Amino acid sequence: MTIGILHPGQMGAAIAAQARSRGVRALWCPDGRSEATVHRAQTAGLESVPSLPDLLAQADMVLSVCPPAFAEDLAREVARHGYNGVYADANAISPERAQRIATILPNATVVDGGIIGPPPTEATVARLYLSGPQGACADVAHLFTGTLVEVHQIGNEVGKASALKLSFASFQKATRALAAVSHALADHHGVREALQSEAERMGSSALAQPGYLPSVAARAWRWAPEMQEIAAALHEAGLPTHLAEGAKRVLEQWNDDKDAWNIELDEVFKHLSTANDETDR
Repeated sequence: MTIGILHPGQMGAAIAAQARSRGVRALWCPDGRSEATVHRAQTAGLESVPSLPDLLAQADMVLSVCPPAFAEDLAREVARHGYNGVYADANAISPERAQRIATILPNATVVDGGIIGPPPTEATVARLYLSGPQGACADVAHLFTGTLVEVHQIGNEVGKASALKLSFASFQKATRALAAVSHALADHHGVREALQSEAERMGSSALAQPGYLPSVAARAWRWAPEMQEIAAALHEAGLPTHLAEGAKRVLEQWNDDKDAWNIELDEVFKHLSTANDETDR
């Protein structure tokens, strides 16, 4: 098996190195890449080839791991050369973009991928979720058998893996930003140590407790005005108010669920829809 890596950033190089540990031949193209990328590729044991056409001519499979803004352009560049192998897009993109990439590459077999976790090392494991044609997903999974890349296949539809990745990242990334804003606000008022102490009393992540969400909807009518107050305090402290204001708008979607403690979880999710909300059209 020969694979091509587009392009070996921190995550891509680490993923490729795990495939290399299985004896897979891994190619990359240094044309236009930075010295840091060259160093990562060399450290990962990747074999350089002169050009993208050379890489595509030799690769049974291509792994695309790049900044999400470039995912479609990269797919178009590969498509221009008529690539007809397996193309695994493992970028943090929307399900719709994953599906567009499948149409951009009509000659290839496109696998949708989503990576959760840090770059794999001796101390860390990355989880690679795959969706798309079953046989192609199995081929990608086989690359990483017994490595520090833990593969999960979650369906035959391109877009499902990306949906999971973004569902996780929307919480994981936004909570980091919220934590930064919260600590900055506390620091502004000289109460950061007290905030830290309170945070340490908290239990497990809210993401692991979806059964708690109906009670959030039932109390949202009270919480939304609190978020407005938080936004005002952040503004006064010279800090970004966007997340607080966004949280207020989300909570307002549940205004009609006031004190509805027995609401079903699927109704909680349904009421988040802005499809019939005139203010969001």
